[in-house]
Amino acid sequence: MIRILQWDADATAARHVPPDELPKSHADVPPSAVLWIDLAAATVEEETRILTEFLPVHSLTVEDVTKPRRNPTDGAHLPKVEEFGDYLFVIVNPLPLWAKVQRPGSDGNGSDTIPSRKAARAGRPQLSAILTPKVLVTHHYADLECIANVLGYVERHGDCGGRGPDFLFHLILDDMVDEYAPVVERIADELDGLEDTLFLRPSPKLLRRLLRLKRRVTVLRKTLVLEREVLARLIRGEFRLVEAREIAYYRNVYDHVVRYAELIESGREMVSDLMQTHLAAVSNRLNEIMKTLTMFSIIGVICTLIAGVYGMNFEHMPELKWEYGYPFALGLMAAAVVGSLAAFRWKKWL
Repeated sequence: MIRILQWDADATAARHVPPDELPKSHADVPPSAVLWIDLAAATVEEETRILTEFLPVHSLTVEDVTKPRRNPTDGAHLPKVEEFGDYLFVIVNPLPLWAKVQRPGSDGNGSDTIPSRKAARAGRPQLSAILTPKVLVTHHYADLECIANVLGYVERHGDCGGRGPDFLFHLILDDMVDEYAPVVERIADELDGLEDTLFLRPSPKLLRRLLRLKRRVTVLRKTLVLEREVLARLIRGEFRLVEAREIAYYRNVYDHVVRYAELIESGREMVSDLMQTHLAAVSNRLNEIMKTLTMFSIIGVICTLIAGVYGMNFEHMPELKWEYGYPFALGLMAAAVVGSLAAFRWKKWL
């Protein structure tokens, strides 16, 4: 599907342009006009119409843009930014749906919605953007919340699109990055909850939750770090298609990305620390169990020794025909048990 918004000179609102009314060539766009062409789950014919006929781009750009369709098992292309002769090409990865939605899982915290590493890679969305002085082309196969939000924003603030494609793209990046805020906060809350219960109830179920959480944090960290590098290049002023007056807005987005990346990095370190702590807690619990079993074994050995001595039945054994020999042996065993427990308590092993 092709959606086209056009801002003419001195226009206070965007005008929706039917695809069949789009100029045949990028050169035919009026110098004072600004176009936003959004390709949402576009067909091959629609991609050819925009990326080959209207705005001819490099074959490598087309290859990167269409990667999710051509190689669905490999997933989206990682974030990058490249400058060509007459356009700027940017790829970012919006937040995947499994990271946004928290459905009740088997453990009640939604962790079961985290896919496997391969499925997470294949389900990572890709947003491609091509900027020229007059046109912004966005391309995505999945429905993206950031695109829908910005479309609604420009409907309410019609004159904002007239500032140029670089300002429109900043709005998309800003909304996309803000999607990470609730996810990062939810991960931090979950880690705090796990930390509180780690020493009380270490279990294999808790370890599985930590492993799933580590996978989620790893995926988000990788995406945020790469997008941070993309935005770092956009704010340096090295691309002529990002005007100096818009760099301040891109810098604001960059600050958000840096903050979320640092929080995710802290979460990653905390997950690793919690896993080490979990293993230490399990090991400590095992040591306590082994200590208890060892003490019972010592008591059992003493009682077995007494029973073995009085079970030899030698002919000249003094207590062999003693009337109180059996109660004496039992009493001696009881005294050994009490004495052992007293010694263990004195050593503070109990």
